[in-house]
Amino acid sequence: MIPILTTSSTVMCPHGGIAQLVTTHTEALVDGAPMLLQTDVHPIVGCPFTPVTYMPCLSIRWVTAATQTALHGVPVLLQSSVGLCLNAAQVPQGIALVVQTQQKAKGL
Repeated sequence: MIPILTTSSTVMCPHGGIAQLVTTHTEALVDGAPMLLQTDVHPIVGCPFTPVTYMPCLSIRWVTAATQTALHGVPVLLQSSVGLCLNAAQVPQGIALVVQTQQKAKGL
């Protein structure tokens, strides 16, 4: 069992930008915070990645999530989920880093 991500978790891009963890599905709560779903897209603020040929990360799209734990048929995000950090052109800039999450609710 792996901890479920919620809006109170902390996720960053590999360059130090912080994801704003929001979801439209607020009926399933863990410690008062909504669980995150694979279909959620999270904006990133403060990514300093600006070499000449790259642009800063602006959002995270999740490519893996729980295989057995879902809300309304949509997989929830787990601490082990993989999210791609995308720039304005939707080009992947790296993998999202889950820095902190709750430890009470877990899924598969």
